[in-house]
Amino acid sequence: MASTIVLKRRINSTKAMELVSASKLRRAQEYALKSRAYRDLANQMLAKLSTMPDVTRQPLFEKRAVKNRLHIVITSNSGLAGAFNANSLKALTGSIKEDRTSKAGSKVITVGTKGAQFVRRLSGVELLAVYPALGDHPTANDVQPILNTVVEQFKDKNVDAVEIIYTMFHSTINQEVIRVPLLPTTLIEDAKDDHVSLSNFEPDVETVIDQVATRLIEAQIWQAVLESLASEHAMRMVAMKSASDNAKDLIDDYTLELNTARQAAITQELAEISGGAEALNG
Repeated sequence: MASTIVLKRRINSTKAMELVSASKLRRAQEYALKSRAYRDLANQMLAKLSTMPDVTRQPLFEKRAVKNRLHIVITSNSGLAGAFNANSLKALTGSIKEDRTSKAGSKVITVGTKGAQFVRRLSGVELLAVYPALGDHPTANDVQPILNTVVEQFKDKNVDAVEIIYTMFHSTINQEVIRVPLLPTTLIEDAKDDHVSLSNFEPDVETVIDQVATRLIEAQIWQAVLESLASEHAMRMVAMKSASDNAKDLIDDYTLELNTARQAAITQELAEISGGAEALNG
């Protein structure tokens, strides 16, 4: 029979993770929702820049035959988050299968150790870099190393396309894993704007486009991190709530076992007292 201390810990820890996740979710959801407008504007700016004359000659807009594709997948450092990690890794697996079908190589950058553990078991896939999950209070500086690696790999032509796989937060009970192409930037026909092509750029068009495109790609990666963080906390909270509901009978069993253990301890103490009293009287 388990000790009373162990039983108390099991009972008291049933809802602890649910409450912690609910608390973290509120902040993560607020951050994700507030930054979406900036992400959307970044996408529009990239689309407009891609309509400029000769922009395809810029390194970050160059479209090449895809011989190697870089996948950025966002997971967590820990489990107990429902299907959060499994869904993202399933999408990564599907994307890697597409690469093999098209005879393209696959490289992966993982954010979160769960993704790294999975990719290391895959044959024919290069794990380019591993970044631990960025914590509950990430900053824009945290994504800078990821951005630098992505831009360097694409400019050096080590990879010909880059996509990011993350979990989009819709609501507490609805999250969706999506694959978003980052590089090269894709032309959006209805985003054409003659005012862009008529603008003056200082110091020159090449420098401005390169710097602006880099910052806007950074915004997309940053938003993906925030969306994934909110989704992780939401899925962990739901998973823990489901576990708490399903474990009600188990908690009752633990409580009964705890009471039995207490009674056994009391009976043992009374027996020892009685035995001691009889020994003294004898």
